Amino acid sequence: MIEVKELTKRYGPTVAVDGLSFKVKPGLVTGFLGPNGAGKSTTMRVLLGLDAPTSGAALVNGHRYATIRHPMREVGALLDANAVHAGRSAFDHLRSLARSNHIGTRRVAQALEEVGLAGVARKRVGEFSLGMRQRLGIAAALLGDPGVLMFDEPVNGLDPEGVRWIRHLMRSLAAEGRAVLLSSHLMSEMALTADRLVVIGRGRLIADTSVEDLAGRFERGVLVRSPRAAELTAVLRAAGATVLVEPDGGLAVKGLEVTKIGDLAAGNGLAVHEVTPRSTPLEEAYMKLTGDSTEYRTVGRSDDDGERRAARR
Repeated sequence: MIEVKELTKRYGPTVAVDGLSFKVKPGLVTGFLGPNGAGKSTTMRVLLGLDAPTSGAALVNGHRYATIRHPMREVGALLDANAVHAGRSAFDHLRSLARSNHIGTRRVAQALEEVGLAGVARKRVGEFSLGMRQRLGIAAALLGDPGVLMFDEPVNGLDPEGVRWIRHLMRSLAAEGRAVLLSSHLMSEMALTADRLVVIGRGRLIADTSVEDLAGRFERGVLVRSPRAAELTAVLRAAGATVLVEPDGGLAVKGLEVTKIGDLAAGNGLAVHEVTPRSTPLEEAYMKLTGDSTEYRTVGRSDDDGERRAARR
């Protein structure tokens, strides 16, 4: 398990993490989300002993990373795929890590096989693409067969096959009972991979919830289709629902659950052809949740700008 308890980290006058608390439990993929500068990487660095906390604690299996005798056997991490000696081969890089934690050479070969790099094991890392380096970093994280894993943007540089592989890898690691903390800006992948989400902004916790619950906070109602739409509209409004008729004849219903809508239709003898909850996509829910915490904003070009450019042509 990972436990972050009232963690604060300051760099001079800058507060990177501010009283942050959350847990990453075994058997789950926990997505770690937040805008750029939210404090995600800083939190991971403190967990791995690369930075000291100003106050609070960041623990792995109840211990500070620096006190764990063979840390790679308990926690594996990928924070920066480029943090590798470019002159070493992939095999030698992993072998040096393995020896530092009393891990056998056979495990090095196994880890390279697991990430698809067995065929380039003797190739210098300096010749690797970013995607290959990401795979090597994941191999290093898996080297000690740890029960806790942390990955910061592991899909950077990977092709579609690699992204899909990462998704299945994260899910399989959690299914084995490991605690997996995954930071990413790809909401589509988070929706497919994560079980829970820890969302932070400006160093503070915004949400600690499931993917479904987060999308449900911004529920967009229920789409209902009926050949007797006018009669059903009257029934639903009488029950307290807000009903809007869409251009194609569908009914956008808010204020009533799917089961209640079905019961009301059946109780009044009204046929219903469709009752579909409209969930907010994870990306949209995330943007709404973190809108006030975004440090770097872009401003779209106005129509006037486009007209001026056209005039200059």
